[in-house]
Amino acid sequence: MHDLDDQHWRELLQRLRRFALWLCRDAASADDLVQATAERALSRLSQQRTQESLRAWLFTILYRLYLDGKRRERLHARWLNWFGRSQAEEPVGTDTESIVLAQADLQAFAKLSDEQRALLLLVSVEGLSYKEAAQALGIPIGTVMSRLSRARAALRELTDGNPAPATLRRLK
Repeated sequence: MHDLDDQHWRELLQRLRRFALWLCRDAASADDLVQATAERALSRLSQQRTQESLRAWLFTILYRLYLDGKRRERLHARWLNWFGRSQAEEPVGTDTESIVLAQADLQAFAKLSDEQRALLLLVSVEGLSYKEAAQALGIPIGTVMSRLSRARAALRELTDGNPAPATLRRLK
């Protein structure tokens, strides 16, 4: 694809995986999502025009695959609820103050909506421009700016001096 060298591909895949990990919150699911993204991109090679927009195009594919998967999960969850089954979450234990605070920040980040998390990751972590993020998410640039502002405000509200209390164990 555009004669990219192995190092550039590794870097792109690492960025995609980091984004997928934050979206999925599960390493195996993130790896599956990155693999599906690479497969989709390679099968639609003719749709990509320039190397400059390659990164945004790959993030677009990944995010849309993620959204499709979430839709399928919601449908599946409805069926499970219909039959009276539910999925339990495992609690996460911590052992030092810094880890507790970091975990609280990550939990606050996880409380943001999928759209807010995606925007913060694409712009703040991956360094995409507002225009590239707008293309990746399929929304107008003005919407990117307003949602990003609301996402940052929501994250500040969740983390400013009010970390969620973590469950701590007393060791004897």
